[in-house]
Amino acid sequence: MRTSIRGSRRLGAVVAIAALTTGLLAGCSKDSDDGSSDADGGSGGGKGSLTLTIGTFGVFGYKQAGLYDEYMKLHPDINIKENVTTRTDVYWPKVLTRLQAGSGTDDIQAIEVGNITEAVQTQADKFVDLGKEVDKSQWLDWKLAQATTKDGKTIGLGTDVGPMAICYRKDLFKKAGLETDRAKLAASWKGDWAKYVDLGKKYMKKAPGGTKFVDSASSVYNAALGGADTRYYDEDGNVVWDKSDGVKTAWDAAMTVATTDMSAKLKQFDKPWDQGFAKGSFASVACPAWMIGYIEQKSGDAGKGNWDVAAAPTAANWGGSFIGVPTAGKHQKEAIALAKWLTAPEQQAKVFAKQASFPSTPSAYAGLKPAADTTAYFSDAPITQIFSDSARTIPTQYFGIKDQPINTALTDVGILQVEQKGKSPEQGWDAAKNEIKDVLGQ
Repeated sequence: MRTSIRGSRRLGAVVAIAALTTGLLAGCSKDSDDGSSDADGGSGGGKGSLTLTIGTFGVFGYKQAGLYDEYMKLHPDINIKENVTTRTDVYWPKVLTRLQAGSGTDDIQAIEVGNITEAVQTQADKFVDLGKEVDKSQWLDWKLAQATTKDGKTIGLGTDVGPMAICYRKDLFKKAGLETDRAKLAASWKGDWAKYVDLGKKYMKKAPGGTKFVDSASSVYNAALGGADTRYYDEDGNVVWDKSDGVKTAWDAAMTVATTDMSAKLKQFDKPWDQGFAKGSFASVACPAWMIGYIEQKSGDAGKGNWDVAAAPTAANWGGSFIGVPTAGKHQKEAIALAKWLTAPEQQAKVFAKQASFPSTPSAYAGLKPAADTTAYFSDAPITQIFSDSARTIPTQYFGIKDQPINTALTDVGILQVEQKGKSPEQGWDAAKNEIKDVLGQ
């Protein structure tokens, strides 16, 4: 679901911000000093004779959407207690420790997409095979594949996904002499992120004073990589980052941004980035579904009716999570039933209605309705259609255990060297390469 503070991804109180691109951990009361907290499922908490615990991170949305209360009313014998850890980098290491110990886990554990490969490859025997408990056709194929081992064991059920679009300020586009119609824009850059970047060159020729085309080169890199068939690992688990066509395409697009004047050079989720939305400092941003609410919040009244949404150059994903049932749990039968119910299309739609977490179950798409004020804010764009079209066609990507630190090396070291410090693309690549060698212990 939402990713909490993972690299550059964070969660906003109003919307799911994560994620794509972070960590979690079943927090107990003793973990409160690490950003963890215990929370009853809702006002009905404490009445059931059997307590089920669910470990989550960030703002997962189940409590906020009233799902715990609803389930407890349907099952009076059940009490649900959510253990929340704010930070993924605190949550996931604790989960791993408890899985290895065979004790201390929650009855249900959330798993962020950045950790799912590690869970599948090294912890599959510690989770119940939920594929035997559900109709697997309910989920997007690529989402299900991320949580499934080579021998067919599904260790987690998909919660949300982060299908990508391009959010843009049509008022700024108009002032720069660019097309503003969302369908025509999408057609102009369809299939090629380089075409989107090329539009930035045109924008800068007549850019309104004080504005840039895009927020950052790293933003473009992550968006382009999110739609690649191959990123840092192949499907056999081999490290291929330096041979990956997906990495090359994303890097080249980012370098065009970094070596021209089209970037506002803002690090996502830092305060200056937030201020950039409020000031209208950049005209476009690659936006997964969960960022819609964030933009609305940070841009404020001045952005209403000026923002619009168009399909991204390629279908791409940023963020998303799963929930699994550890075999060490004392109430596996009841936990499986709750996990199935929480991830059913009907419940995923309810979480979307509350905080824009986009479902991983396609049958929910037809009934999704963004809030009326959100639709108006984004110029009556068909938001649900744009994101659902993307979600259905995102390729299956293979993540590795070191996927996140490799990504951080390329964005926070390599791209930053070029964008912020004026280094050449070759120097940026070499800096990232050296960092990745350290990450991989080479």
